[in-house]
Amino acid sequence: MRERARRRTYLALMGLCLALFVLAWSVVRLWSLTAAVVMSLIAAVLPPIAVIVGNLGSSGGG
Repeated sequence: MRERARRRTYLALMGLCLALFVLAWSVVRLWSLTAAVVMSLIAAVLPPIAVIVGNLGSSGGG
């Protein structure tokens, strides 16, 4: 993957994570606490996925 595409994908996933947290606890919890918790759990899983996708194909400096 090109670096620019990886960076864009990483930022999109992290933006989605932030949006899920904010929407879950500012809007969705008013209608369904269960849905808000599920949204938060999904948002909690996204950062590690974003890091993995962001580092695909990069050369490690180990």
